[in-house]
Amino acid sequence: MLELRHLSKSYANARPVLANLSCRFEAGEFIAIMGDSGVGKSTLLNLIAGLDTPDTGPGFEAQPILVDGIAMSSLDDASATRLRRARMGFIFQAFHVLPHLTLLQNVALPLLLNGLPQERAASMLDAVGLGGRGGDFPQQLSGGEMQRVAIARALVHKPALVLADEPTGNLDPETAHGILQLLRAEIKANGSCAIMVTHSLAAAEMADRTLILTRNGLQDASAPNKMRETLS
Repeated sequence: MLELRHLSKSYANARPVLANLSCRFEAGEFIAIMGDSGVGKSTLLNLIAGLDTPDTGPGFEAQPILVDGIAMSSLDDASATRLRRARMGFIFQAFHVLPHLTLLQNVALPLLLNGLPQERAASMLDAVGLGGRGGDFPQQLSGGEMQRVAIARALVHKPALVLADEPTGNLDPETAHGILQLLRAEIKANGSCAIMVTHSLAAAEMADRTLILTRNGLQDASAPNKMRETLS
């Protein structure tokens, strides 16, 4: 579903963030990525989504990111936007909930943009515990409630690839557990792939596979005891 081939990224000051990163993610997988702050986890999500560009030129892989066999580097801006809109769902740390739209309109936006029936928006709001509040506006919500709106919006159009950056960071443990159960259920029901960046061991333990991102690449640490050993 998603393949990374010798992916590299450096900042403007030439400091490398990701170097020669290779990995494959399959449909139906729920993947957690952990690692120290500043190691490049959010950068990795932005690169996969095509919101940032990998290093290119001599010595670098010509097609480092493939989504369903499509090289992101081969797409122009309009084509990349269409692919993201139809095939991806995003959960950002900053939410990006639109303040001038109601909660229902925010959640329904991916359906509207993809020409899909909008009935599922209300059921997704209900699934994240905000049923009956579709007419409210984002300014009426707490940070945790806005995060739940963002999660409902990311899942509503049944995307093939879900990219989640700390999706439970503003949620209490009980709500976080319920949201992760929903995320996992949606992935399995739709045959999607989800990549979740998280600092939470509890969140990572709900994934099928856990990878630790370090300066030396991605290391498999799926067993809970191995995760704790790697991160200690």
